[in-house]
Amino acid sequence: MLLFGLMEKVIIIGSGCAGLTAAIYAARANLSPLVLEGRQPGGQLSTTTLVENFPGFPEGIDGPQLVLNMHKQAEHFGARFSYAEATGLDLTNEHVRLQVDDEDWLETQALIVASGASARWLGLENEEKLIGHGLTSCATCDGAFYRNVPVCVIGGGDSAAEEALFLTRFASKVYLIHRRDRLRASKIMADRVMACELIEPIWNTTVTKYLTDEKGEMCAVMLRNVETKEDRQLEVACVFVAIGHDPNTKAFAGKLETDPDGYLLVRHLAESKHPGVFIAGDVADRVYKQAITAAGSGCAAAMEAERYLSGLH
Repeated sequence: MLLFGLMEKVIIIGSGCAGLTAAIYAARANLSPLVLEGRQPGGQLSTTTLVENFPGFPEGIDGPQLVLNMHKQAEHFGARFSYAEATGLDLTNEHVRLQVDDEDWLETQALIVASGASARWLGLENEEKLIGHGLTSCATCDGAFYRNVPVCVIGGGDSAAEEALFLTRFASKVYLIHRRDRLRASKIMADRVMACELIEPIWNTTVTKYLTDEKGEMCAVMLRNVETKEDRQLEVACVFVAIGHDPNTKAFAGKLETDPDGYLLVRHLAESKHPGVFIAGDVADRVYKQAITAAGSGCAAAMEAERYLSGLH
């Protein structure tokens, strides 16, 4: 629940690995941070299966469980949470003003932006209408609905490889469609994909159209070989898109510095151009995009915010 009209010490936008780490550190510093969880509480980790490379978990840990643990830890130290979404930013006053849900405004002495990134889609006809009807970007969320039927994954990076491997638990066949002739994924992930009999890579190919049945559900895709220009139809019950993400920076457009692709620019550790505004996680990271690097930047943002607030007194 939000208490409008009160001055906050710290507001954190986002509840993924970066935002929750920032919340833990800010709460332990007795700053009582308010965390705006937004539309996707938990960020990308909430849709990840086994996390094998987060230190301290030799057997791995499920992404949602890791998020839940961090959430509880932050609450334990005094962090507060709201499902509100940041929709606007005003930096013209002494303190940062933040609009939530296109309505109310909050005021804070320090703001940590850890809004993450969202899945990228192909931009094909009727794409938005098909989401949830045989089109998704989350194998963890929807894979179990497609047991013993063929599905496809679009992409060639680690995310696509992970999605394809996860889907082999349910699907009868997993086609991995990539526009190049080799995966961009890390060697360990690529080797796992190539060793899996249920996964069939389709190289040098793009999806040009989604095909649906009489009920409006996905039944096939049209493929085009980028070299031969040959078109063919592939029957699948679901399409899992794993071609990257776009930073969630719409609310800050024209207010905070970004690169040409919309990623927020960080000047020193977690500092933005504007005093009192700090940045953490995938909203600024276009290189590493790992849970542990997001957590590290969340720690840095909270510590920088604490130092900034100490300097105000």
